[in-house]
Amino acid sequence: MNDTITDKVMPALISPAPADDSTITHCPYRRATDLLQRLAPGKMRIGFFIGAGCALAVQVPDGKITKPLIPEIAGLTKQVKGILDENKELKDVAKAAWERVIGRGIPTPTVEDVLSHIRTLTSLCGKGEIDGFSKDVLVDLDRIICDQVREIVSIPLPPSNTPYHVLASWIQAIPRDKPVEIFTTNYDLLLEQALEEQRVPYFDGFVGSDSAFLDLESMAEDDLPARWARLWKIHGSINWWMTAKKKIRRSRDKVKGEQLLIYPSHLKYDQSRQMPYYAMLDRLRVFLRSDQCVLLTCGYSFGDEHINAYIAQGLSGNPNAACLGMIFNDLSNAPKAIELAKRHANLTLLATDGGVVGTVQRNWHSTVKDANPAYSIAVGKELAEWRTKAPATQCKWLLGDFAALGQFLANQLSSRDIEQRITDAH
Repeated sequence: MNDTITDKVMPALISPAPADDSTITHCPYRRATDLLQRLAPGKMRIGFFIGAGCALAVQVPDGKITKPLIPEIAGLTKQVKGILDENKELKDVAKAAWERVIGRGIPTPTVEDVLSHIRTLTSLCGKGEIDGFSKDVLVDLDRIICDQVREIVSIPLPPSNTPYHVLASWIQAIPRDKPVEIFTTNYDLLLEQALEEQRVPYFDGFVGSDSAFLDLESMAEDDLPARWARLWKIHGSINWWMTAKKKIRRSRDKVKGEQLLIYPSHLKYDQSRQMPYYAMLDRLRVFLRSDQCVLLTCGYSFGDEHINAYIAQGLSGNPNAACLGMIFNDLSNAPKAIELAKRHANLTLLATDGGVVGTVQRNWHSTVKDANPAYSIAVGKELAEWRTKAPATQCKWLLGDFAALGQFLANQLSSRDIEQRITDAH
């Protein structure tokens, strides 16, 4: 069993009392060992799902304090809304759009909620108006929002050794029979920068240099060497553009009249617009369908039902597939993840205060272990109160923080280097 039972063993002739659920726990150290074994060199396919929370792990100076390199979705929404409030032409339209979304039952809409609403109206709008908006105004509002998002997240990584750099180094150093695949919902270019700075070759579905184009056949054939990482950007990117001829290109250069391709609305009002998102998402389906594979998520709280459906389908159809979900806060902050993990035994959730292992939800135990140097990176007891409500005496899982996961990967690289030097010496 994967559990630790703290009840004392009762004499055989005495009927045991019902077990107290509070005394039955999961062991976080066993989860850390399991993770190390899965990430060890071998034939198993490894995939990383990098969510929006990962960028928060990179902190940069801001006067006497530090701030995230790229804000979370709430911070991004606040900045975009503030800019729109200063736009004389679109201020009233943007305010009305936000109010419409709130009226649909979303009390605190994000910029993605607003984009979805705008695109819904655009898909239904003819030459007249809908809900008080003309199609031209809706298209302009969509474009302005996307442009502002692009400007805000177009921040390069600092030159220091960030978790992104560590992940790239890990991909480069660990030999595998199958390529490491990275899936992300982020629009920024942090992963690309880290891979390139660490000189890790990768394929992202585009070919060419000056104005790269999407090559679906190369994505489907996937016959590049295993040392090439795969990068699949499920929600688009700030360097993807839809041309006037409905062609998709990748370039840092902005051309007047082209539409930035970020955040899919999952509506089929424009097949050419939807195609890149679905092509990238299909790679997740293909990955989870492969025989022995493990998908490690970080910075993702399973809030996107569309992505969850693909993960659930993959886990249901392949008993040899596994997903390890690292949750930054307590389990209570990820209700959709819990619901999914209780239906799929091969989805393991590892949150600050506890986990869902084999569909069973339990807290972590309170016994500290130090048999492995990686244990102190993955598990601890001292943690800020804003991050967890778990008692001070209880163990906490730390790898929901991308910075801690980076340290964990770096430790594995260091341990492997020591082992290799000992082997070479003999």
